[in-house]
Amino acid sequence: MKKYTLSKLAGNIKKLRLQNELSREELSKRAKVNYNTIIKLESGANKNPTIKTLIGISGVLKTDIESLLG
Repeated sequence: MKKYTLSKLAGNIKKLRLQNELSREELSKRAKVNYNTIIKLESGANKNPTIKTLIGISGVLKTDIESLLG
C-alpha cells in the first residue's frame, strides 16, 4: 500500500487552483468546503483534511486525490 504525506497538499491545491483561474472563495463554493478550510489547507495549517473535503476539491480541480497528495 502506498503511503502519502500531506506536505505537498498545500502547494498542489494552490497551484491547481491558480491554473484553473479560481479564487479561494470560488473553490470553496464549488467544492462545498468552508472558505477557512481552503485557506488552512493552502497554508499548510490543516494537516488532517477529511476525505469529503479532498473529494470535493479534487472534483473541482479536475484531478484525483492521489495527485493532490503528491
